[in-house]
Amino acid sequence: MNQVCVKLSALLLATVGLCSLGWAGEMKASLEDMKGGAKAKVEEVKGEAKAAVEEAKGNKVQAEVERAKGKGNAAVEKAKGKVQELKAKTE
Repeated sequence: MNQVCVKLSALLLATVGLCSLGWAGEMKASLEDMKGGAKAKVEEVKGEAKAAVEEAKGNKVQAEVERAKGKGNAAVEKAKGKVQELKAKTE
């Protein structure tokens, strides 16, 4: 009877431990996704700021180039965040 209780307790603890590890992986994955989104917004704002400086100088074409570069960098950061999220899910 005592051995059955010990084995049952060990099985229960192992199951709970594995479930908590899975939850931690999901938590890390969502954190990586949020970080990617935040970095993307920062890159887009940087592009807009550079565009505003160029427009103030009178360079409308260069302003559009800076705006496009900011959007491109934002897309790259978003993709990096998605890759990190998928890595975290598979760990």
